[in-house]
Amino acid sequence: MNQPTPIQIVFKNIHKADSHTLEVYLQGDGYKSMAKALHRTPEEVISEVKASGIRGRGGAGFPAGIKWSFIPKASNKPKYLVCNADEGEPGTCKDRDILRFDPHLLIEGMVIAAYAVGAERGYIYIRGEFFRESQRVEKAIQDAYAGGYLGENILGTGVKFDLAVHLGAGAYVCGEETGLLESLEGKKGQPRVKPPFPANVGLWGGPTVINNVETLASIPAIIEKGGPWYAALGVDKSTGTKIFSVSGQVNRPGNYEVEMGISLRSLVEDYAGGVKGGWDNLKGVIPGGSSSPVLTRTACETVTMDYDNIARAGSMLGSGAVIVMNKSVCLVRAIARISRFYRHESCGQCTPCREGTGWLAQILTRIEAGKGRAGDIELLEELCGNISGKTICALGDAAAMPVAGAIRAFRDEFVFHVEHGRCMVE
Repeated sequence: MNQPTPIQIVFKNIHKADSHTLEVYLQGDGYKSMAKALHRTPEEVISEVKASGIRGRGGAGFPAGIKWSFIPKASNKPKYLVCNADEGEPGTCKDRDILRFDPHLLIEGMVIAAYAVGAERGYIYIRGEFFRESQRVEKAIQDAYAGGYLGENILGTGVKFDLAVHLGAGAYVCGEETGLLESLEGKKGQPRVKPPFPANVGLWGGPTVINNVETLASIPAIIEKGGPWYAALGVDKSTGTKIFSVSGQVNRPGNYEVEMGISLRSLVEDYAGGVKGGWDNLKGVIPGGSSSPVLTRTACETVTMDYDNIARAGSMLGSGAVIVMNKSVCLVRAIARISRFYRHESCGQCTPCREGTGWLAQILTRIEAGKGRAGDIELLEELCGNISGKTICALGDAAAMPVAGAIRAFRDEFVFHVEHGRCMVE
């Protein structure tokens, strides 16, 4: 099977030796997009990003240019730019590769974004488990300062931007932007009630833009080639390229940067080497990280990897973590494991999430152990309804949606497990 040659925007340097170094980055015209942006007005830069149609690659999918335009031009408090490199969604590992192999691409994107919104201070919030990656980013920041790409007078333009790394402590909830801000301020990582939104009241009360690593790493190419060029890639309302982290029962798991709108089947078969045992051995796919509902094989036949099409299929694009499951997988066991993760990661601030994630994990673990009871499936559905949409942040929904989605798509497996006390595939 021959792997197609993808259009690479974020991964354009990843195959070069020592791609993480400033020397190699400059050899590939690194920081030229930043120089171009700094000689334009901030409004022009924001307009270019709007024209690209790029949506946040962290999972929410909110248009980046519109988010930047929410920052007030006049403020009596400093403005901040924060890069969300927490990447705690199970199945997702794309941002880690950007940090590891091309940190200067991220730095360049952050300088452009900071200039556009008027921020003079930025932070890269990296999950604590990515320690080696954080060291590589720290070295890249040092080299960028030494080369004049960060600091008081970037490239002699008079633009100021200082950048620092902040390591988290591995809390999934800190991937939520306000939970991240609380942690960055040195407090317990618990999400804030919104409004106010970070664009108006963010880090230390100042206007703040928070973007994902992949989003910011895409900005230099947009400035270099123009927003309309980027918008021509992908499909309507899902423009550009996207890095999909493909894992599970595939022959060639890994990160693949492809145009948005590619068919799920093409992504799995043409890039990830196909399902182990062949396509007919496919049971289902979680298309956007563990918080997104699983798709059946029938849905996987036709769904394309863009926000709208996956939503119509009953799931979410999310972070782009594609978890492939063949017929050897017990769905009850898989969902029970996911539920135990969300029980562990709930910050406990909201009662529906604090109590509901515990009950979901407890009931699913009991069913998995062969001790299911009549009415358990209906109870799980009721619990999901009592959690979804009733919490400060989306962690409650993230815990409920995979359970509700799995029951909806594979109810027969849950019924079999309750009635027979064992997995259907064993």
